[in-house]
Amino acid sequence: MLDVAAVQRALGAEGLDGWLLYDFHGSNPIAAKLAGLDSGGHMTTRRWYYLIPAAGEPRAVVHAIERHNLDALPGETIVYAGRRQLDEALTRLLRGMRRIAMEYSPDCAIPYLSRVDAGTVEAIRRRGVEIVSSGDLVQQFEAAWTATQLASHRAASEALYRIKDRAFAAVRAALASGAPLTEYALQQQMVAWFEEEGLVSDSPPVVAIGPNSGNPHYLPTAAHGRPIGTDQVLLLDLWGKRREPGAVFADITWVAVTGRTVPPEPARAFRAVVEARDAAVALVEETARAGRDVRGWEVDRAARTVLERAGYGDYILHRTGHSLGETVHGNGVHLDDYETHDDRRVLPGAGFTIEPGLYFDECGVRTEINMFRDARDAVVTGPRQMEIMTLGSS
Repeated sequence: MLDVAAVQRALGAEGLDGWLLYDFHGSNPIAAKLAGLDSGGHMTTRRWYYLIPAAGEPRAVVHAIERHNLDALPGETIVYAGRRQLDEALTRLLRGMRRIAMEYSPDCAIPYLSRVDAGTVEAIRRRGVEIVSSGDLVQQFEAAWTATQLASHRAASEALYRIKDRAFAAVRAALASGAPLTEYALQQQMVAWFEEEGLVSDSPPVVAIGPNSGNPHYLPTAAHGRPIGTDQVLLLDLWGKRREPGAVFADITWVAVTGRTVPPEPARAFRAVVEARDAAVALVEETARAGRDVRGWEVDRAARTVLERAGYGDYILHRTGHSLGETVHGNGVHLDDYETHDDRRVLPGAGFTIEPGLYFDECGVRTEINMFRDARDAVVTGPRQMEIMTLGSS
């Protein structure tokens, strides 16, 4: 249940008059989850609004044929049917509001947050109301992990590391015996291990050898799975969560070479991504322990500065990290000043990846770990890879 009193305290701290949740036909899953409409049992085919003011009782606007959808939430309900009634209801809903938060991102800077359509924004602004981003409110009341979710993440993380170890062992055994093994065959073995571990995911893992590892979102198929040969870079990216309600994801990437030694160029590039990763970790740890704010773009900048100074600026293709939640890309802060400028704070309860990578024609290297920030500290929730593994026979 949405904690209205806590939301009102947050609104007061931010100097906002209210937070307006709005959805039409599933267009705003953030609002639907906060309102308790994401678990089935409700038809949501019409526009609804739920305003939490900084002071006073909340109020809702719902369509007559779905008038009971928000009954579980406190406050007055205004029912409409026709479009003129909706226009009047919206005016009544916003009376006294000057500055409100919505799932809106100026210039769509943060697409994960930009859920309210332009027409609805126009209708609200026409009533003299300023709209600001609800980004940090969403982090506090939708994206922050509970203790139970943190435990589910740690369990998922431990399972992913076991699967990663089994996958590299399977490659090592195939190389030693000369048995054929393709990216796709290894991926499908890993899918079966996910099932054994009780994990679910929205995609099978990335298994990428040689040039394919230079494509951050490469996925092998039965028709196009490359053979895993010797003396090439092998990248594994795997993410999953426990098969239980409310569980949150873990997401890791590890790199190996299918030979006895690591060639100099991949080794140098991997050292750079390790240093970039650890610079980002250090910034999050230091600011959490000091009780200072740090924003997503600042953490990204700390990592990318390391890579740029090492001469790798042209080989960066993505941000440093993303929010983790009940979906693998959650609704919290992303570590991004590259693809977007994420100015949201890394708040207590935030879980996220740190995953700098470099991508070349011949191969790609990436290290991906997960972090959790609590009220007084920030912790890495699994082992960190410090150098590229070797899988060749000794």
